Amino acid sequence: MHVMPLLLLVAGSAAVAGAARRTPVPAPLLLVAAGLAVSYVPGVPEYTLDPHVVLPLLLPPLLYTAATDSSYLDLRAQLRPVALLSVGYVLFATFVVGWAAYVLVPDLSLTAALVLGAVVAPPDAVAATAVARRVGLPSRVTTILQGESLVNDATAITAYKVALAAAVGEGATWAGGIGEFLLAALGGIGVGLVLMVPIHWMRTHLKEALLQNSLSLLTPFFAYAVAEEVHASGVLAVVVVALYLGHRNWEVDFATRLQEEAVWKMVAFILESAVFALIGLQLPVILKGLGEYEGVSAAWYAVALFVIVVVTRFAWVYPATFLPRLLSARIREREENPTWKGSFVIGWAGMRGVVSLAIAFSIPLTVHDGEEFAGRNMILFLTFTTVIGTLVVQGLTLPPLIRVLKLPGRDQQAETLAEANAQAQASRAAENRLEALLSDERNALPQPLADRLRAVLERRRNAVWERLGQVDAVTGETADDTYRRLSREMIGTEREVFVKLRDGRHIDDEMLRTLLRRLDLEEAAAFRETA
Repeated sequence: MHVMPLLLLVAGSAAVAGAARRTPVPAPLLLVAAGLAVSYVPGVPEYTLDPHVVLPLLLPPLLYTAATDSSYLDLRAQLRPVALLSVGYVLFATFVVGWAAYVLVPDLSLTAALVLGAVVAPPDAVAATAVARRVGLPSRVTTILQGESLVNDATAITAYKVALAAAVGEGATWAGGIGEFLLAALGGIGVGLVLMVPIHWMRTHLKEALLQNSLSLLTPFFAYAVAEEVHASGVLAVVVVALYLGHRNWEVDFATRLQEEAVWKMVAFILESAVFALIGLQLPVILKGLGEYEGVSAAWYAVALFVIVVVTRFAWVYPATFLPRLLSARIREREENPTWKGSFVIGWAGMRGVVSLAIAFSIPLTVHDGEEFAGRNMILFLTFTTVIGTLVVQGLTLPPLIRVLKLPGRDQQAETLAEANAQAQASRAAENRLEALLSDERNALPQPLADRLRAVLERRRNAVWERLGQVDAVTGETADDTYRRLSREMIGTEREVFVKLRDGRHIDDEMLRTLLRRLDLEEAAAFRETA
């Protein structure tokens, strides 16, 4: 791809994603729709998904951001349902959807149909995370969906490789398939376990935030490449490393965390926007190679496969949710009781995404003996329509579905109370530490400075409790909101004075940048105390 089309893709997708924030429609849906519309505008270049770009260059950073934002402890608590979805469901969907496609589509061999089943089996990490953030799902449901989407790509890619080997005539056995799956899974986890400790050690021992964040940007690509080099799962290697680094992120200095958060938010925003736009832009490429399947028959196959994919997920979710509880008293004791509403949302939130398309585009043009891969174009078409169908139909209906089901969201009051209790404990410990330090003559401070340290602790402790209090009758603000607004007004006034002094040549630009950064950190601290 030339530079200008790439720049137009990034700029255009970022603009659409930014506009989507002002609408009730989730950004992924607007991006896909925009890609579909733009794909037929005269002069727009043909954007073809290259699996050699998507899988090693786009998938690792997207998985990394999703995994570092996830909770290792929450995922561990939901390990059983996550494993049932990310491994069990993907394999179940591969066989069920593959068999249905074999019966449904004429001249599509069983092995080719199983390739299709593996391609469309995994819900997409980017789509699941993006929609879950937007609709405010309960924490348990969000954890399960995020955990599933982090691991299921590894299962699907391995199942795809086994099915493809049989389809192209390279031979594949059940024993070989199971062996390859275990090698990929255990190897990927092993690579992640080997890499995570030295990478974290480097992060905590590098003294410059720029170097630490350069390491952070390289980490997902490095973990993925190392795992793939030894024929293990790069997906699992990235997830393991990211979960560990996210869990130990508190050990990195504050400058790195501030910078890292901003950098990865930007990277995730650009990549997610471009990925969804790319999905829509694939339509001309897909239709061009459809061949003998054009017309009403192709549309019928697409609708039928979409329905089969949706029904297959429900056919797995409900038994996998409730049967283990019926059979095991230990599970009933250890895990909270799931509801049919939560399971319904998990079943409906099975959006497919760019990974399915990238895998489909990696299907070779010919089989082992040099003949054309029969059914390749149909697999591409059905993958595309399934991805579009799940994103549009399920993505659009998921928010109103949650409202209709009256699924309880996160308990903001309880979370704020827990935060306040945690802050109170931390503040008391910090106060004790401060008094112990001040009692040492080596730490002697003038009384105003010592009082200032105490006031900072008091302010931090009270800030969260104030969010639980009453709001101002005139402004509708809590005391905490008013404090934040006034702090920003004061800081904004200081900032204007600094700029005027620079413009009047009383200070230079270097000093201005120093002063502004100090204000920026104070504003960030004030915001974080109340956010």
